[in-house]
Amino acid sequence: MRRMGVAAAAMAVLTMGAAPRGDWRGLDPANTLVIETSRGRIVVEMVPPLAPKAVERVKRLAREGVYDGLLFHRVIEGFVDQTGNPNNHDGGTSTYPDLPAEFSARLPAGTPLTVVVNRSDGIEGFVGSVPVAGVSEAEQALGSDHRPRVWGAYCDGVAGMGRQAGIDTANSEIFFMRAPARRLDHDYAVWGRVVQGLDVVRAIKVGEPPADPDRMVRVRVAADLPAAERPRLQVADTGGPAFRALAARTKAKLGARFSVCDLPIAVRQP
Repeated sequence: MRRMGVAAAAMAVLTMGAAPRGDWRGLDPANTLVIETSRGRIVVEMVPPLAPKAVERVKRLAREGVYDGLLFHRVIEGFVDQTGNPNNHDGGTSTYPDLPAEFSARLPAGTPLTVVVNRSDGIEGFVGSVPVAGVSEAEQALGSDHRPRVWGAYCDGVAGMGRQAGIDTANSEIFFMRAPARRLDHDYAVWGRVVQGLDVVRAIKVGEPPADPDRMVRVRVAADLPAAERPRLQVADTGGPAFRALAARTKAKLGARFSVCDLPIAVRQP
C-alpha cells in the first residue's frame, strides 16, 4: 500500500430505497468475513454495492486460504492496521491481476441508503453498517441516472483495499481503520466495516513493521462455516427508528461538527 501520513448543520435523517425497518437486523453469511487473529476475532460486514470486485477478491482469497497466517505488517497507532500481502510487507500481491479502482459507486436500484447529513454540497449516511459520503441531491438529479453516487467514508472500523501509487493496483492487501481518517475518502476502495472486534483491531501490535507482529490466523466467509460456528450477531439497522433517534440526538448535541463518523453501529447477540 502506498504510504499515507497519519459545514453546515445536518438536516433530518432520511432512508431512501427501503421500506420501514426494525431496530436490528441479522448479518448475511455470504457477505460476512470472520477473521481469527492472534488477538481475537474480528467480524466484518462486506458491502458489495460499494466495491463488488474488491469484495469478490477478498472472498476468493479467504476461500483459498491465502490470508491464513499473514502478518499485520504495518500498524500505526490512531490510524490503520495493514495486512493481506503474501510476502508480509508492502508491495506483495496475490497471483491474480490487480483490480480497477472502485473509489465511488452508483448504488444499484433498491439498495437502502440512510442519509444522516443532507447539505447543499453533499450527503453523508450509511449503506448497511458502512458509512458513506455522496453527491448532493441536486447533483444526483442531473442527467438520466438518478441512482445515488456515494463513496466509503473512512471512519473507525472501516475496511479498505490497499494499493500502490497507481489507482488500479489494489490486489490482496486489506486494512482496517483504528480511528477515522477521512482524507482517505474517494482514494481507496471501501469493502466493509468491522461490526465486532474493533477492540481487537486497536489491540494489534504497532510498528512498521511491528517487532513481534500479530497475524490473521484464519479467515473465512461465514457462509462457508458450519452453522454452529457462524457469528450469531445482530447489528443496529441504520434505517430503523432507534438509530434515527440516535442520529437526531447526536446532531443536536454536536451541531455543525457532526459527521457520519460520530455514529457507532451497535451489535448484540440475540
